[in-house]
Amino acid sequence: MLKTLGAQIKEFKRDSILTPVFMIGEVIMETIIPLLMASIIDNGVTAGNMNHIYLIGALMVGTAVLSLAFGILGGQFGSRASTGFARNLRKAMYENIQTFSFSNIDKFSTSGLVTRLTTDVTNMQNAYQMILRMCMRAPASLICAMGMSFIISPRLASVYLVAVLLLAVVLGLIVTQATKHFTQAFPKYDALNESVQENVSAIRVVKAYVREEYEVEKFRKASGNLYKIFCKAESIVIWNNPVMNFTVYACILTISWLGAHMIVQDTLTTGQLMNMLTYCMNILMSLMMLSMIFVMITMSLASARRICEVLEEKADLGNPEDPVKEVRDGSITFDHVSFSYKKEASDPVLKDINLEIKSGETVGIIGGTGSAKSSLVNLVSRLYDVTEGKLSVGGVNVKDYDTESLRNQVAVVLQNNVLFSGTILENLRWGDRDATEEECRHACEMACADEFIQRMPKGYNTYIEQGGTNVSGGQKQRLCIARALLKKPKVLILDDSTSAVDTATDAKIRKAFAEVIPGTTKLIIAQRISSVEHADRIIVMNEGQVDGFGTHEELLENNEIYREVYEAQTSGSGDFDE
Repeated sequence: MLKTLGAQIKEFKRDSILTPVFMIGEVIMETIIPLLMASIIDNGVTAGNMNHIYLIGALMVGTAVLSLAFGILGGQFGSRASTGFARNLRKAMYENIQTFSFSNIDKFSTSGLVTRLTTDVTNMQNAYQMILRMCMRAPASLICAMGMSFIISPRLASVYLVAVLLLAVVLGLIVTQATKHFTQAFPKYDALNESVQENVSAIRVVKAYVREEYEVEKFRKASGNLYKIFCKAESIVIWNNPVMNFTVYACILTISWLGAHMIVQDTLTTGQLMNMLTYCMNILMSLMMLSMIFVMITMSLASARRICEVLEEKADLGNPEDPVKEVRDGSITFDHVSFSYKKEASDPVLKDINLEIKSGETVGIIGGTGSAKSSLVNLVSRLYDVTEGKLSVGGVNVKDYDTESLRNQVAVVLQNNVLFSGTILENLRWGDRDATEEECRHACEMACADEFIQRMPKGYNTYIEQGGTNVSGGQKQRLCIARALLKKPKVLILDDSTSAVDTATDAKIRKAFAEVIPGTTKLIIAQRISSVEHADRIIVMNEGQVDGFGTHEELLENNEIYREVYEAQTSGSGDFDE
């Protein structure tokens, strides 16, 4: 874990080294000041030597200025190092998430990733700054003050030693008990973020079903759980101050009592007694800082582990040593392919699939809900890897391709259409960042999207809200199809991507595909047989297996499932789930 996190310090190593150096310098200056003060009292005020007072006073001013300068520099370098460390953590996590395959992403919840990128990184930033500054300052101050105390008066310094030992035991108990609660707190942020995320993203559904009170109650429960855990932790940490104050005042009283007797006996000077009282505060405040450091570090340990989980997660899908970077054509071959989302699953989602699709063919894929239609096409663009068998595109095993090159030639319009905030042109250029407006217009004409875009006030410069909330479901689907067409792919996969458009528009889109991109292999998942009956061939999926593969006429004659659904749909009802 330390190695993983330490690798993200990178260009802030110099700041991370200079911060503790300046903090130690500040401690040394603060340790010298009481010695100078004692010298003024004993050799200046008591002896009536004004020259000594002026000289030592000037030295005290210089020492105080140096202490201030060291403190400012330590704070500046520490802030730069900790904020830079946090920036690098966020960047490294975000970049690593971009490399994840679908199977990697399935291991983390969206809210969990958001918490790691925000709350957990902030905890690490605060902890790192405290480590650089206080972890050096507190022990150094404790050691210097204790050392000087024993030099001045071992008898009085033994009071500090007893106080330090007792205080260390008490603070150790406080930290141990508080840690148990803090480690439980941060995972609760996931539940809180999940509640907010679901409510905001699905606010229309919430209002449509009048579930505002239910959502408020769910958020209140998640927030309440977090509140209870932090209250328990803070109720333990709060003992820190009274215990510390009791120890400080007890030490001051004891030192004053014993010191007064020693002054009367001429074994201690007034200046030395003032020194001891000053060092008393230094020692006990150092202990207080150490206790807070332990609490902060303990709090951040849970965050550190969660961040490392993301940083150390390796993408399941990688490129071979010498990847193929050119997809020859759009032919697809499934050779005894089986697939499971989890390796340990006993029952595969896809079972022994054998298919051969020619380049340029239009192939329909139909089947009931849960028949693994989407799972089948997700393997083509290598969003997942096959568990058994071999899948080839353009005559080459998909595992031998450069992943980016393969996906650039296999365009997928997923079942859940996603548009990003920005103009229509900006969304379309996700397919081809260098596409001209004319090319975008041509793709939209093929997808029957140009007709509604032209009716918008700003045309192709119309702003799309996040998630495409200001366009209808059918318009969103057509924009996503146009975006995929701009890639000029060898294989085009439409995963139930025309379900929200009317039958006439669906027919226009299919006709445009046949006329404009005849060389592109088209895989069309649909629920309506009318959407695929004109395809060159149709795959009938049933419980993860290919139940039939042929033309519309062949399936009507030979496939019972297809025939029953066709008859039911042409009579006005029926689908593959019945």
